[in-house]
Amino acid sequence: QVQPVESGGGLVQAGGSLRLSCAASGRTFSNIVMGWFRQAPGKEREVVAALGWSGVYTYYADSVKGRFTISRDNAKNTVYLQMNSLKPEDTAVYYCAAITGLQTRAPITPWGQGTQVTVSS
Repeated sequence: QVQPVESGGGLVQAGGSLRLSCAASGRTFSNIVMGWFRQAPGKEREVVAALGWSGVYTYYADSVKGRFTISRDNAKNTVYLQMNSLKPEDTAVYYCAAITGLQTRAPITPWGQGTQVTVSS
């Protein structure tokens, strides 16, 4: 089973950038669809980006399209989320997880500790 560990969060000013990493243990990493989720205070967890096993097919939430880029390095069992032009509303704890697919996007691995992203105005 894949167990993700997120890192790379921090405090950044609006308009800035951050790159999140998700190191996933498990020998089947290269065959699974991965997603990045976020949860802001008082809100439900939402998926913001997802990437197929080949690294070709992607999904982005409307709120992050054109600003966030998801990528993966299967040799390193790692998924990345490059976040540019950050806005205060991007402030949240970010998590990654293996998901059921690009269309359904339901998480199928336990949640890790997440990584906090705080964007100041």
